[in-house]
Order: sequence, then structure tokens, then C-alpha cells
Amino acid sequence: MKDAADVAEEVTNSKPLEVVARAGFAVSGLLHFLIGLVAIRLAMGGQGQADVSGAVEELAGQPAGPLLLWTSFAACVALAIWQASDAIFDFEHLPTKKKVGKKLKAGLQAVVYTGFALTLASVATGAHADHRQSTSDLTINLMKAPGGVALLIVIGAAVAVTGIVYAIRGFRKSFIKYLRMPSQKQARTAVTVVGVVGYAAKGFALLLVGLLIIIATVKAHPEESTGLDGSLKALREQPFGVYLLAAVGVGLICYGIFMALRAKLAKM
Repeated sequence: MKDAADVAEEVTNSKPLEVVARAGFAVSGLLHFLIGLVAIRLAMGGQGQADVSGAVEELAGQPAGPLLLWTSFAACVALAIWQASDAIFDFEHLPTKKKVGKKLKAGLQAVVYTGFALTLASVATGAHADHRQSTSDLTINLMKAPGGVALLIVIGAAVAVTGIVYAIRGFRKSFIKYLRMPSQKQARTAVTVVGVVGYAAKGFALLLVGLLIIIATVKAHPEESTGLDGSLKALREQPFGVYLLAAVGVGLICYGIFMALRAKLAKM
């Protein structure tokens, strides 16, 4: 059993997998970049779906769309495997509290990139469903289940807190410790600026999603829980909402650029 675990750890930490896994960061960057563009389009009165599903649909509509979708799928699968490997095999030398935190974070990242991969595959195979409707249906089913209301409030609070954590991480520049920063001062400054703005914008967007889940649950209107796209469109309807939405769009574009840079600079 131990020999099998050692082989698995060696394979998942191999250089070829690392190269493909790094591309997973770039795919995440591209998706966030596209979400940011859609958010700005919405702020200007246009149409679009400002979430991962919408970004993947935008990607599919480009020349060589199927090739882009399947290569992006492979990159996300590789990064999900890499993060899962970290969650299972790494951080053993750390104190228990820190080890559990690191493993949990890596495990959650593996889930996120698995979700990206599944969305890419569903669009590539033509099996994609309406994400907003799926989110509403999930909320309705949870609300009907025993303890479902409490669970939804906990989920909403967790998403909102994650958003706050992202924003704090950006303002504190704590993301820098996970990067091998370039030697040139101008390049370091550029990476830091797009990181701060990007993390702050992503944090604000997640905070909106979490609050919308909580509000929809408390008001017993599960159809209002429509994920990131619904949260950003709800923001557009508020006073000065179009300006806030445009700012979030710019920030998500910055986050996309940061993630593309992370593909090269990340400490794996």
C-alpha cells in the first residue's frame, strides 16, 4: 500500500504534470478575464452571462473553440490532480493546525478546478445546462430538505467569508509568498498591482454571491439565488451599480492577468 502511495506521489509531482498543471492557472486567468469583459459589457447595457459557464461559452465561440475547450479541460484536470496530490501527500512536516489548513485549502482548490474541467467538458460535448437555473433548482431542493435552510445560510456565509478572505489577501499582498517574483522592479510592481486589484475584485464578487444566497434563503425566494451572474446583474440595478459593476469587471480582468502570470511564477 505504501509503495503504491509512493508511486502515486511521484507521478503527481512529475515535471510533465507540473507543466500542464501550470497551464491550469492560465485557463483560470482566461476565464476570469472573460467574466470581467462580460461584466463590463453588462455595465454598458449589453447582454451576457457573467460567470464561469458564460466565460466557457464565450471561449467556445472563438475560432478553434473545440480545441481551446479540450486543451483547457486537460490543463484544469492536471491542476486538480496536482492540488489533490498536495492535499493528500504534502505539508506533513507542518504543525497539525497549519497542516490541516494547507491540506483543506489544496483540497478545495482541487474541487474548484474539477468544477472548471466539468464545465469545459459539458460545453465541449454539447451537454451544457443553464447554470443559473441549476443554481436555483439546487437552492429549492436544499430548502425543502430537513435542515436545508440552515445549511444554505451556512453555505452563503462561507462564500461571503471566502470573499472577505480574498480581499484581505489582496490588500495584505500575502499572495506574493506563493510566487517566485521577477527580479526587475517594474515587473514586481506590475504583478503586485494586478494581484491586489484582482484579489479585491474577486473577493467583492464572492461576497455578493454569498449575501445573495443568504438573502434568497431568508426571504424564502430560492429563485433569486442565481450565482455569480445573478449577483452581478443584481448589483447593476443598485444606485451607482453600473459603475460598481464596471469596476468589478476591471478587477476581474486584473485577476485574470494575475492568474496568467501565476502560471509562470507559482511555487508548485
